[in-house]
Amino acid sequence: MKNGKFATEIDFIFSMKADLGLLKKLFVVLFILLGVMAASKLDELRFSFDFSQFFPEEDPDLAFYDDYVEEFGTDDNFLLIAVKNDPDVFQEEFLKSFQAFSEESKTFEYVLESSSLTSLSYPLKTSFGYTTLPIIHIDDPSQYQKDWNKIREDSLFVNVLIDKKGKSLVLALETEDNLDYKQSELLLNSIRASLKEHNLPDFHILGRAFFYEAIVEMQKSEVLTTTIAASILVFIILLLVYRSLPVVFISVFSIAMSLLLFMGLLGWLGKELNAMAAFYPVLMLIVGTSDVIHLTDSYIRKLQTGIPRYKAINSSLREVGMTTLLTSITTAVGFVTLLSSRLVSIQEFGINAAIGVLVAYITVIFLTGSLLISLPEKSLIGRRSISENWVTYLLKINTFTKNYPRSIILGTVVFTALCVLGIYLVQTNQELKNTLPAESKIAQDFDYFQSNFSGFRPLEIAVMSTEGNKVTDFKVAQEIEKLLIYLKTFKSIGNVQSANLPYKIFNKANNLNSAAYFTLPSDEKTFLKYQKDSRKLARKQLAKFINEDESIARINGRLQDIGTDKLKVVYTNIDKFSKTQLDTSLVAVKVTGKSILLDKNSEYIRSSLLEGLLYGLLLIGVIMAFVFRDIKIFLISLVPNVLPILFAGGMLGFLGIPLEASLSVVFAIVFGIAVDDTIHFLGKYKLGISQGLDKEAALEKTFAQTGRALVITTIILFFGFMVMLFSIHQPSVTIGLIISVTLVTALILDLLLLPVLLRKLI
Repeated sequence: MKNGKFATEIDFIFSMKADLGLLKKLFVVLFILLGVMAASKLDELRFSFDFSQFFPEEDPDLAFYDDYVEEFGTDDNFLLIAVKNDPDVFQEEFLKSFQAFSEESKTFEYVLESSSLTSLSYPLKTSFGYTTLPIIHIDDPSQYQKDWNKIREDSLFVNVLIDKKGKSLVLALETEDNLDYKQSELLLNSIRASLKEHNLPDFHILGRAFFYEAIVEMQKSEVLTTTIAASILVFIILLLVYRSLPVVFISVFSIAMSLLLFMGLLGWLGKELNAMAAFYPVLMLIVGTSDVIHLTDSYIRKLQTGIPRYKAINSSLREVGMTTLLTSITTAVGFVTLLSSRLVSIQEFGINAAIGVLVAYITVIFLTGSLLISLPEKSLIGRRSISENWVTYLLKINTFTKNYPRSIILGTVVFTALCVLGIYLVQTNQELKNTLPAESKIAQDFDYFQSNFSGFRPLEIAVMSTEGNKVTDFKVAQEIEKLLIYLKTFKSIGNVQSANLPYKIFNKANNLNSAAYFTLPSDEKTFLKYQKDSRKLARKQLAKFINEDESIARINGRLQDIGTDKLKVVYTNIDKFSKTQLDTSLVAVKVTGKSILLDKNSEYIRSSLLEGLLYGLLLIGVIMAFVFRDIKIFLISLVPNVLPILFAGGMLGFLGIPLEASLSVVFAIVFGIAVDDTIHFLGKYKLGISQGLDKEAALEKTFAQTGRALVITTIILFFGFMVMLFSIHQPSVTIGLIISVTLVTALILDLLLLPVLLRKLI
């Protein structure tokens, strides 16, 4: 195989023995200086979390929602605090404490509005005008049972501001839009301090600010945990493999330096680390380790044959440098395929991971190479790190592929069929709770609100007037009421409010506060009367549901986390009802909001995955065809690299794991890394052929000299990603498990199927 311009330049650098001492010192000093600069940029790294990171770009529903937000603000600017009390909330001491907490919350920074049963009241029409009645007579315990009966009779606040058993009260806060991490943390600290001050220890919180705080804390913990765990793992494996502390320290130092440079580069570029950040340390450590092992293995093997170290490093770089560059490029291409995703967070991960792979390669070639030739040969060789047993076992595998080609091909066909069947079983009914840190406070609070209240997911429905009508017209209000009645038939929907709410409240107030009159007025004259009262006395509340030119009315509520596929059915039924049961000459209805945008991810994941992998295959195919200059070898190389991707998809189906946004990285990682082994195997085979060896001799040399490095790197990859099993983030656990098993499958296919294909087709 021709080495190309890159290998020629490396050859030139390291063949200059007279200047080599100066160059190696220069590289070491240069990387140390770069490491210091990178360390100084680490404090500029920022962790972030926003549901908008998972919105599909260039989607018409996203464009509509952006315009909708301009009219009504975001739909997740709320924070709910549920405070429990035993035996129930109707205890004077508790109610007074909760009332004090509720009043104090109005002074918290970033809070726009505060609502609770201790601060709200019923309006009542008297001969002197409107007055108010407290929902709970806090200072009169004799009224508590009557108050509770009235609350249950109205049902307006049940499962919204109080649970159906009367065990907890909710303080609902409306916050400023799009609070960042620091603002969220400040607000939550104020809430917790106030709860403690008022002796309200048993509470649960739900809302964007709490999600932001919890997810960012998880990200920080995950990055630290995975870095430490993966570093220890790499150190142990390298020590077991090489049994030479100098070699291990050189490898670990180089890999750690590449990780430091990568993280520092992200800080310098002003990158924000999102929910995928926990994968960066694992990726950098295992990709860097793979490069180190291939270079170090080749170098030590040459030293053991008696070649002087300067010639040995030169020969290793000629032999491995170009192949490793190719594998780094193809791995980077695998990650770049994620740019086909419509999700910003996935795109960012793909770009950052591709940069990291190239940083690891440059670090290994120049820093590891410099350190290796800086140590005496005896220190590097140690206790004969390359055992003859490896060669014996690997040659037995080669013999097996020679003796049983039909069995291997038949097994591959059956394996492929099972993978296709598994892919057919893949589902997309993802539940939000499965993405939360396992057994964490946020998961517990999420479950509490799911079980006792209306849920977390916001439901937003835009009702648009048509043909010159206004949403404030009586006929339009009647159409809205039809839709509201229909929404109540869904068990998964709760806490529904609309522009009709003020009219119902005034209707009830004008009829002795009777729950039977909590309805839309039946005649237009009464409706207009209450509309006038609403614009005078409840203008602020009305403005939350009607835009300025009265062309759009808002319906909002809460959705239970029943899964994306089931929610899609809900959205479809609402749309169908609106088009068939409402007067479309008066109104047009569209479901919108962050919840439906998140759920649309599943619609794009499959298509974007296939599109991205197709582009990746084409690009890698061009690279491999250019390097190997053999169309047959190119076609052969595709088979053992497509099958692991099918296997990853099949695992999702058989294990019943829903396909969601973060899992899309599985296929990019598998595709990008699995192809490395194939390239190293085919590169060594092609080199043997170019040296005049026949097919069988070239295969034996490939197994003997490259097989060991492939097995060791796969072991490190396997255990490196298995580190993710210790994650508290369920998607990370799933990703780690699937990638680990799939990469082992890719190695098996390379060692068993590739030799058979080479014998059959070339």
